[in-house]
Amino acid sequence: MPWYNGDYPPSYKNQPPELREKAVEIANALLLDGAEEGIAIATGLKQARELLRNHKEKNEKPENHGKHQE
Repeated sequence: MPWYNGDYPPSYKNQPPELREKAVEIANALLLDGAEEGIAIATGLKQARELLRNHKEKNEKPENHGKHQE
């Protein structure tokens, strides 16, 4: 069962909205590809966490732009 318009699996209830939205997007894509609902829910949450963590880490790294720090 795909989730839309603020509808999401109960296990996503206490997740931050940004994470929940990305997890729903991933889970819905998995369902369209034929994944079972439970697998789609778990995988969506896991992959959303990884994506957002990687995005956050990438944006927090200081940029030197080729300058030497002493």
